[in-house]
Amino acid sequence: MVGYPESLTDPSFRGQILTFTYPLLGNYGVPSSSTRDEWGLPRFLESTELQVRGLVVRGLTAPSHWGSRRRLED
Repeated sequence: MVGYPESLTDPSFRGQILTFTYPLLGNYGVPSSSTRDEWGLPRFLESTELQVRGLVVRGLTAPSHWGSRRRLED
């Protein structure tokens, strides 16, 4: 299971519109894309850019996670 930052940057979802049905979305914000692992890959994302064409959600909550660098809607 992965979260929304991983899903939005996953190349397998390129060009698709994702629909999230979980009621609590946005609560941990978006992590930094500059944090890298030992192989130089993004540590908390699947790629360095958004891959999806669109996102459908019912509502967003404010982030409250220590690793958040941006809000999901940003």
